[in-house]
Amino acid sequence: MRLSVKHRTTYSYGDFVTTSHHEARLTPRESETQRTVTHDLTVTPTPEAQRRRFDYFGNRALHFSLSEPHRSLSVTAHSVVELKSQNPPDLRATPAWESVRERLRSDRRRDMLDAYAMTFDSPYIAASSSDALFAYGEPYFEPGRPVLSAAHALVTAIFHEFTYDPRATDVSTPLSEVLQNRRGVCQDFAHLAIGCLRARGLAARYVSGYLLTRPPPGKPRLVGADASHAWFATFLPEHGWVDFDPTNGVMPLGEHVTLAFGRDFSDVTPIRGVILGGGHHELSVSVDVEAI
Repeated sequence: MRLSVKHRTTYSYGDFVTTSHHEARLTPRESETQRTVTHDLTVTPTPEAQRRRFDYFGNRALHFSLSEPHRSLSVTAHSVVELKSQNPPDLRATPAWESVRERLRSDRRRDMLDAYAMTFDSPYIAASSSDALFAYGEPYFEPGRPVLSAAHALVTAIFHEFTYDPRATDVSTPLSEVLQNRRGVCQDFAHLAIGCLRARGLAARYVSGYLLTRPPPGKPRLVGADASHAWFATFLPEHGWVDFDPTNGVMPLGEHVTLAFGRDFSDVTPIRGVILGGGHHELSVSVDVEAI
C-alpha cells in the first residue's frame, strides 16, 4: 500500500517575531516494512539557515533559523510512503514476560542494550515510582504469561476502558490524572501502556506517526480531518520491536506510518523551537492521509 501524507503546521503571531530557531521531525523513518518514495518539507518564510541531522534515536530532524521579522510561520511536509503488510507474531508463543525482563537486565548485546534503555523513567513517564501504573497492569501480567499476550491484553483493556476525548488533556496532563478520569488522547494512551510495561521492567518506546482513517460507509472523506497519531512498541528478544495501538485496540500491520520514536512524546515532538517576540500566537495543524 502507498499512502500520501500531508502535514501542515501554521503559527500566527500577534506581533513580529524577529528571530526564531526550530527543529522539525516530520520525515518518515525507513525500515523493512516502510519505504519513503518521495518527501518534501517546505518552510515559509524561507529560513536563512537549515541543517539536517539524525537524533540519538535515529530520527530524521531538520533544524532551521529565521532572522527576518515575520508574523506567521508555515511548515508543510508531504510524503508518499510505501508500506509492506506484516504477519503478527503468535502472541501465545512468546516467552514469559518475567524471562524477557531478566534478559533485558543481563544481556549485553547491542540490540538488548538499546531496548534496556527503554525500561527506565522518562520526562513524561515516571513508572518506577507509580504504584497506580503497576496496579493497573497487574491483571494482565499473571506469572508466566507470554509477554506479547500480556501486552495485547493491556492494550485491549485501555481501548475498552478509556474514552478518546481531545478536550480532557493537554501535553502537560500527568498520567495519574489520565488514570483517574479514564479519558485522553492517543498520546496519553501510549504513555499509559508504556508506563505499565516499564513498571514491570519491560522495554517500551513511544512511536509517533500517522494512521490511514476511513470515513463511515456512504460518507465523504473530509479534507484536513486526519491528525497525527501515536502508539507504542515493546521489545521481544530474537524478534525485535512489536507495535501496539491502544487508541484503536489493534496491532499496526499496514496502515500506520512511522515518523519517529523515542522514550516518550518529548523525544519526538513534530516541531519545537524558541522565538524572540511574537506576543500571543495561534497554532493550526492540518493532516491528510490518503491511499494512492
